[in-house]
Amino acid sequence: MPIYAYRCDDCGFAKDVLQKMSDPVLTDCPTCGKATFKKQLTAAGFQLKGTGWYATDFRGGTPPATGVATGPADGKAESKAEAKSDSAAAAPAAAPASATGTA
Repeated sequence: MPIYAYRCDDCGFAKDVLQKMSDPVLTDCPTCGKATFKKQLTAAGFQLKGTGWYATDFRGGTPPATGVATGPADGKAESKAEAKSDSAAAAPAAAPASATGTA
């Protein structure tokens, strides 16, 4: 259960209250009884320490897809498969000329 910080705007009384998220917000100050007891915005009450999994850790060294293109700035990015198929198509064209073996 989270701990919420409350403070009275009228008398300045402050108190930390352990509440469920579904519990109603407190409004009446326990000290002065006025309806000026308000929930305050506070920092998170936990810290990440030690070794563990972080968003910058990737298995196998490949980062997750972020939707951002990492190719050349002109927008003419080729995938590795396209580059491979282009070089494979060029290689057989040169091979028949040298493979004829005529003396």
